[in-house]
Amino acid sequence: MKYIRLYWIHDRRDMPVWLVSELDDEKWETRKVEIWRGGAKGYADRQTSYGSTGLAQVPLPPFDEIKALPGFEFEEISRAEFEQEWTARKSP
Repeated sequence: MKYIRLYWIHDRRDMPVWLVSELDDEKWETRKVEIWRGGAKGYADRQTSYGSTGLAQVPLPPFDEIKALPGFEFEEISRAEFEQEWTARKSP
């Protein structure tokens, strides 16, 4: 498993600014937390979803390609960091 955090730089209020994902070995999302500017959260896993959050319909591209995207800041994080976000997903 791999764990990533993306900061999406934009001014829209209807889109999340943080995307935190757990990826399997083929880079398919297995769990994801999205966080909006005001603190609202959405989340999804293979069985459930909350809000407008859903898992990606395709595997993520190589990390180098994600890092090169304009308007995003990308970092790999630890499983513990992901689990902290996953556990906090239902809190305001």
